[in-house]
Amino acid sequence: MAELQEQHILVATFPGQGHINPALHLAKRLARFPSTHVTFSTTISGHRRMFPSSSSEELHHNLLTFAPFSDGHDSEITRSNTSFSDYFSVFNRLAPLSLSAILRSFAARGRPVTSILYTILLPWAADVARDLSIPSHLYWIQASTVFSTYHHYLHETTLVAAHADEPHFTLSFPNLKPSLQIRDLPSFFTMPPDHPFYPIFETLMAVFDRLEGERRRGYKPKVLVNSFHALEPDVSVEEVELVPIGPLLPVLFEDHEEEGGNLFRVDEKEYMEWLDTKEEGSVVYISFGSFSLMKKEQVEEMVRGLKESKRPFLWVVRKENGGGGVEIEEGDDGMVVEWCDQVRVLAHRAVGCFVTHCGWNSTLESLVCGVPMVAVPQWTDQCTNAKLVESLWGCGVRSEVDGDGVLQGVELVRCLELVMGEGKKGVEIRNKAKVWRDKALEAVAEGGSSDVNLKAFVDEIKIKELIK
Repeated sequence: MAELQEQHILVATFPGQGHINPALHLAKRLARFPSTHVTFSTTISGHRRMFPSSSSEELHHNLLTFAPFSDGHDSEITRSNTSFSDYFSVFNRLAPLSLSAILRSFAARGRPVTSILYTILLPWAADVARDLSIPSHLYWIQASTVFSTYHHYLHETTLVAAHADEPHFTLSFPNLKPSLQIRDLPSFFTMPPDHPFYPIFETLMAVFDRLEGERRRGYKPKVLVNSFHALEPDVSVEEVELVPIGPLLPVLFEDHEEEGGNLFRVDEKEYMEWLDTKEEGSVVYISFGSFSLMKKEQVEEMVRGLKESKRPFLWVVRKENGGGGVEIEEGDDGMVVEWCDQVRVLAHRAVGCFVTHCGWNSTLESLVCGVPMVAVPQWTDQCTNAKLVESLWGCGVRSEVDGDGVLQGVELVRCLELVMGEGKKGVEIRNKAKVWRDKALEAVAEGGSSDVNLKAFVDEIKIKELIK
């Protein structure tokens, strides 16, 4: 048996905030294991936003090595002016070559990568790994339930398509609770092929092609998932082994040093001091994440609802969405910021509700901090997450939108009162939020289900490398 002095794991991810954060949290967690070196790799443009003062060269920071690859759009300006179709065409062709060169460089320097973990929009990473005889595993950064819906969709495409215009048509998938309506499925399933975002769906589907390829070669793919067993106990996929290792968030590991993790600059002093002045559980926090942009009508309705609710609020409105264009009038008890450290905000005693697009990172962060949610899903997996929040976990409510997809101010007021008011339902929702906070902390604590799963995974890939 060969002697393995140190295993070298490379974590590769797409350069979006919702991808970089969970990938970076996993990389930091893996770096805590003995005799384990971890390299984090995203695109050059993403790397430059993480480390504005650095070049695009390899660097070492906080126990990690950062080695960016080129996606053919190293300039942020070039990428921002490129359609998704053109971007992914170049990305899927050039990024594999660049990552392969990085892996060969490590090997030439006597520091070969012994395992690759890749996130959901990098299907080609599995090809690169196989070409270089390096084991690879998918790190699924969405819910286990969402993974299962994609798997079943591949076998039920015709059924979904036949009822695409029936939002309340119900489907029952094996080993999946609760039952899902068409409106609860990932938005890609009913998206026309000429939609600007469709290339994202095609790239994501290629991930499942790679998993099927592994199965045809006689391997049962092992997929790491940023979830935990108690949260989705009934989800299983016969052809794949789902391994819940989350929630992977910095606050859970007493490691809230976010340098390098945010693609957007934040100055937290002002809004954290503002939160300090508010009563416990009184503040409404609103954010639709790093990608979704609000329509003008949605911003206007949000303002109307917040005024009517008369509750203090902290609202993230990104520069691309008008940033400072939202005016706080005299008498309004609120603050508008372009970005914030969301985990710090949600963990603050003053925050009593999160009005969220229900992206998986935001959903997990809210669960971990015990903050009930008003879900306003926009697209991709968010509708499924909203369904889980309301129907399975009971820690929030899904809002209803009008025919144009706008959350009306009166509906926002209704949801806030339901979640934050003194009625029986509000008390129940807030209690459920606290229960899920405790279960999440239990999962990642020493000996918890996710802690055990991740340790077993690291031991397994180490053993496989030793017996090669």
